[in-house]
Amino acid sequence: MSGKDTYKDLLKTGNLKSTKHRNALLETLEQSGLPLTAEELFLRLKEKNVSISLSTVYRILETLVDKGFVIRSQLATGNKALYELSHKDHHHHLHCVRCRQIFPVDGCPLEDYEQLLADRFGFTVTGHNLEVFGYCEKCKDHKQDG
Repeated sequence: MSGKDTYKDLLKTGNLKSTKHRNALLETLEQSGLPLTAEELFLRLKEKNVSISLSTVYRILETLVDKGFVIRSQLATGNKALYELSHKDHHHHLHCVRCRQIFPVDGCPLEDYEQLLADRFGFTVTGHNLEVFGYCEKCKDHKQDG
């Protein structure tokens, strides 16, 4: 993506007004490269001296999710949601439940399964979300610690 004009064009396709807050939020998500919680986004925006409330961050995120510009996924631990830009390239994540690091997974292991579901049930699949939880290489030997 990158750049205010690109964000403006993106928002325009969803019939949304290009605002300072929406642009800053989109830019922060893009720069992150990995999903962030609303609270993490709020703190990063504050670090950039963007005057915004946490409730405004949540409202903007909900609007962007509704328009399909941002993807929301749920953390297995707690009720925290993660947000990331909706890229054209389809991907999934591995979540370490100990250190909370997130690892992107390229490619999609569910493409064949989608076709099986379509064939078996006459179901037209329009999308899916796969989040895998476990222990990363660094944490797997310390599963019982703290």
